Amino acid sequence: PLGSRVSPRALWRTGLGAGGDLVRKLKEDKAPQVDIDRAVAELKARKRILEAKELALQPKDDIVDRVKMEDTLKRRFFYDQAFAIYGGVSGLYDLGPVGCALKNNIIHIWRQHFIQEEQILEIDCTMLTPEPVLKTSGHVDKFADFMVKDVKSGECFRADHLLKAHLQKLMSDKKCSAEKKSEMEGVLIQLDNYGQEQLADLFVNYNVKSPITGNDLSPPVAFNLMFKTFIGPGGNMPGYLRPETAQGIFLNFKRLLEFNQGKLPFAAAQIGNSFRNEISPRSGLIRVREFTMAEIEHFVDPKEKQHPKFDSVADLTISLYSAKAQVSGQSAHKMRLGDAVEQGVINNSVLGYFIGRIYLYLTKVGVSPEKLRFRQHMDNEMAHYACDCWDAEAKTSYVSTKRSLVATTSRGRVLDTSTKGLFQKPPKTPLKPSPIKPSPDPSSFLSPWETREGETKPPKPNPCLSPFSKKVEQGRPRARSGFLGPPPVGGPTSRLLDPPSPEALTRNGVSHKVDDSSGSIGKRYARTDEIGIAFGITIDFDTVNKTPHTATLRDRDSMRQIRAEITDLPKVVCSLANGTLTWADVEARYPLFEGQETGKKDTIED
Repeated sequence: PLGSRVSPRALWRTGLGAGGDLVRKLKEDKAPQVDIDRAVAELKARKRILEAKELALQPKDDIVDRVKMEDTLKRRFFYDQAFAIYGGVSGLYDLGPVGCALKNNIIHIWRQHFIQEEQILEIDCTMLTPEPVLKTSGHVDKFADFMVKDVKSGECFRADHLLKAHLQKLMSDKKCSAEKKSEMEGVLIQLDNYGQEQLADLFVNYNVKSPITGNDLSPPVAFNLMFKTFIGPGGNMPGYLRPETAQGIFLNFKRLLEFNQGKLPFAAAQIGNSFRNEISPRSGLIRVREFTMAEIEHFVDPKEKQHPKFDSVADLTISLYSAKAQVSGQSAHKMRLGDAVEQGVINNSVLGYFIGRIYLYLTKVGVSPEKLRFRQHMDNEMAHYACDCWDAEAKTSYVSTKRSLVATTSRGRVLDTSTKGLFQKPPKTPLKPSPIKPSPDPSSFLSPWETREGETKPPKPNPCLSPFSKKVEQGRPRARSGFLGPPPVGGPTSRLLDPPSPEALTRNGVSHKVDDSSGSIGKRYARTDEIGIAFGITIDFDTVNKTPHTATLRDRDSMRQIRAEITDLPKVVCSLANGTLTWADVEARYPLFEGQETGKKDTIED
């Protein structure tokens, strides 16, 4: 038996390793299929135990199981690697139906939050850019990262990322002295400042090798990240796929100024795809070669850097990582935006205003405030036209990754935030103790606890359960894992389980999907929870047999349900989806439906 004190590594050696060897040997010996199936089942069971133990050992502030999350996202076709049937291409992905819904909602909220509320001028420019444009902007000469190669295999790595990972590994070694740790911490702080020769020296000094093969690496060389192409059949006009969407706004500045009757300040925005030939895109959707950007360029008079609406964000308390703190080795600290501008940490109130607005947008679409900070550019990073510049950075289950949401006195940039894994955990709302009542199954109009007429069988547990279900005991909610929890305003909105009138939701502008498949209600709830659907509408006996006709509305996060007239539900869901109504408001307005999903803890696959 596997004891609770067995470490994951020991478990792997004694359990999974031996189990894997046994399965391979049975296959080699052409054993009966029943014996192979039994061994595979045992191996899977041990793997689940290992995964549970590994998850329990993860830091409390990073409890996302990355492997399970990515498996769920791909299995439910949020996204998949592009050209997968031909082996796939690293850094290129296709979005599935739910991924498209999620992305479109996030962009829709971005448009509302910035373009509509700030009265920003939107344009849509071509993705092909002639070389002279990007030569003038400096992209042809300087839009590059340093790259190293495995001298034998030819595998490429981004130099600064590889050096950072190597130093962090050395620092985690218990044998590493305090003096050596302090030295390496200094290197990490200055990592963005190093040029080609300095990086080359650091690779030699710290004996950095290929993390895959252990082979020697070539000296760092600059690699331009733009995709080059030729415009026209003759091949005489070299060009590039745009690396960002800002150029189109700058090139149209004069036309935009004229459109705005020659008045400053004004802002322009563009949403569209950009392309970067990343050296080693290995972090899922976080670092890819084609991605959607949403940028704002805010143009102001250099002598008038006061934003009239700054007071609306001045009281926000935000984690700020100043250049001074970075150089001195200090950590980020929370600060009121008004104080940051007044004390000169942030250069002016225009910049402070957009930092506040970006913070509000990111938290609105589900980024946890505790995993979000703004990092100030150091002098060597600063664009030539900028007097101050900050990046919004979000901590993910991969690494603490940059999200370049730059806002300066002359321009502001906001990137698409459809990255998975940044969502806040859903609130843990305790359920009140209540007797178990029939849980209706729309496919049969009989719950697993009901008996057909004339039968006297005792109640039986539901055999078809959510993969994340546990029995409700002593008033506690059943536990779930592996499911997504984006807020209703940003995520897929609702799924209807056998609804009588989905057209009403369509008229109210609510994104929805009808699930009229067979199977238990618990199983269908599991599918909706897993892909982040916020609300579910279900009909039952009372819907059909009683007047006025009512149905249940279920909240994903609390797993609680209310009962309301069918004619009310579309407007309720619409208000929940756009954030004008909370679930607490709904519970205060409508009676709770006390039927709870219950059952075994077994995992049931679709």
